Amino acid sequence: MTIAAGTARFTSDASAATIDGAAPMQPPQDPFRPYDPQYDPLLAPDPGAGRAYAPTWWVASAGTPPEDDGPLLQDIDVDVAIIGSGATGMATALYLAEEHGIKATVLEANQAAWGCSSRSGGQGQNASGRLKRSQWIERWGLDTAKKLDAEIRKGFENFRHLTTQIDCDAFDGGHLYLAHRPEKLVGLEAEARLMRETFGYATRMMGTEELRRDYCDEREAKGAMFEAEGVGIHPLKFTFGLMRRARALGVTVHTSSPVQGWHTIDGVHHLRTPAGTVRARRVAVCTGGYTGQALSPMLKNRIMPILSNSVVTRPLSDAELAATNFKSHTFLTDTRTLRFYYRLLKGNRLQIGSRSAVSGADAEDPVHLKLLTDAIARKFPPLTDIRIDYSWWGWVDMSHDMMPRITQPDAAKKIWYAVGYGGNGVSFSTWAGKRLAERVAGKDTEQDVFELPIYHSPLPFPNVMGLVESRAFAPFRRIGQRALYKWYWLRDEK
Repeated sequence: MTIAAGTARFTSDASAATIDGAAPMQPPQDPFRPYDPQYDPLLAPDPGAGRAYAPTWWVASAGTPPEDDGPLLQDIDVDVAIIGSGATGMATALYLAEEHGIKATVLEANQAAWGCSSRSGGQGQNASGRLKRSQWIERWGLDTAKKLDAEIRKGFENFRHLTTQIDCDAFDGGHLYLAHRPEKLVGLEAEARLMRETFGYATRMMGTEELRRDYCDEREAKGAMFEAEGVGIHPLKFTFGLMRRARALGVTVHTSSPVQGWHTIDGVHHLRTPAGTVRARRVAVCTGGYTGQALSPMLKNRIMPILSNSVVTRPLSDAELAATNFKSHTFLTDTRTLRFYYRLLKGNRLQIGSRSAVSGADAEDPVHLKLLTDAIARKFPPLTDIRIDYSWWGWVDMSHDMMPRITQPDAAKKIWYAVGYGGNGVSFSTWAGKRLAERVAGKDTEQDVFELPIYHSPLPFPNVMGLVESRAFAPFRRIGQRALYKWYWLRDEK
């Protein structure tokens, strides 16, 4: 495995990316401050101000970003302030303007869509959170699970429709869930049957011969579950598209404007940024895995940020495409607990990602890059030692019960949040923004859908073995995470 000279890696000087030996591509915006590869939302008070993008393939290939309104330079009064300019924040702003006539002000710490929306795998699944539909039934019963499925499905179809309106390299080819060991087929078969018989999907099992003939020659796979509901996208192009539509309707987006202080006086929220304060009657928080501990007491210790690594190779040659038999851009995930997610991108580059370091301080350790390059060699032996052109990582917003929340945690305070997707927010984040806009606009009081678990309760605190919930466990979460990672690896590989 080789790393191309000038490749987009996490570096302190935010070096430019090189594509196929061409002149380096410059970042879409001139950064005020270099990117911090060791940023850690559990330790840092905020993600910085005006930092450069993580040097991802998405940033290098997204084209010119939409215009924004620059840093906030004075005190202002607004009706609605939205914190975070990723897909959730921009969708919330878009739907507030489009459906409710409310022109929100968006505050972004760094560049537009700087966090999850410029680093994710771009896999738009018919899901949200980490739990499968069988686990919904175990937790809440069949009736609630069916209602939740109907809601998640609406969100997916809304996302699918948006991808036909926004130029985001969308590929509507479904999703392949690959069994990496023979014993994993039993669980996949049970889930596929449940999806068909209980929820009405056309989900089916697929043997290795069909997989390798019609999709790709993935050597680890022992079979797969195929679901037709899956759209792979360029996540940054998609979020830029949402932002352009929102700004066309009068939405204001202030970049380089992190919220560094928040207090409330007579019901008005004072959000302090480096050069001005926003006085807002209503606040929506859409900060995902970049939700700092100091942002709001309502969110402190409610999110467990998890690092996810991703790489993109140089373009595959015709011979390599033939050797790996890639016939589709359908995205894939495997059945490891710390799963790998991967696909062939437009331009014939392979992307693959998985979980990474436990802390930001350890994020640059080459062992995490090796995890992905070793996976490429196992899954696609003809690509062993292929050059890696882009390598990055980012924080995933994991809730402690594995499901997101789009809620108003305290009815007495005009504060809402939409976070906790657990790595499955690519499609559902836009629907979460639509529902969040309804809540902020006061249109949620007579809709039964807001009685669903993801809407009517706050994010839980950490728990032990799923039995006891308490903020007292928060300081010890990463100790548990390290132990769990070792156990997951033994269970998945041995």
